[in-house]
Amino acid sequence: MLTRITAWLAPRTTVHAHCDLPCGVYDPAQAKIEAQSVKACMEKYHASDDPDFKARAISIKEERSNLVKEHLWILWTDYFKPPHFEKYPNLNQLFNEATKLAGAGGTKGTVDVAVADQLLGKIDEISEIFWETKKA
Repeated sequence: MLTRITAWLAPRTTVHAHCDLPCGVYDPAQAKIEAQSVKACMEKYHASDDPDFKARAISIKEERSNLVKEHLWILWTDYFKPPHFEKYPNLNQLFNEATKLAGAGGTKGTVDVAVADQLLGKIDEISEIFWETKKA
């Protein structure tokens, strides 16, 4: 009896989706906005003598660094497909470097504005490739 019920409830058709939402919803600008926020928090941290303000700046910087990684991961794992990685062989390396720059060894773990600038540079490189793929 259980086998009959299981067979009856089993899907008749298998479908495959290529993205989480309709095409066109991905954009590296989300990661860039968060990275700009990280940099701004670092600059405000250095400009202040207030220990409470500095603590808040670090907290927000770390939160925004995590958001940068999340936005990059979504692009890396959901938007970009094997043909993109074939056409742009440095793409995996760019994402790896960018997410590391947003992590504990990067903007999350420092208040060095130069690290934020490096992160923004990597995001710009990813963005350039992203927009090239949208033309195709």
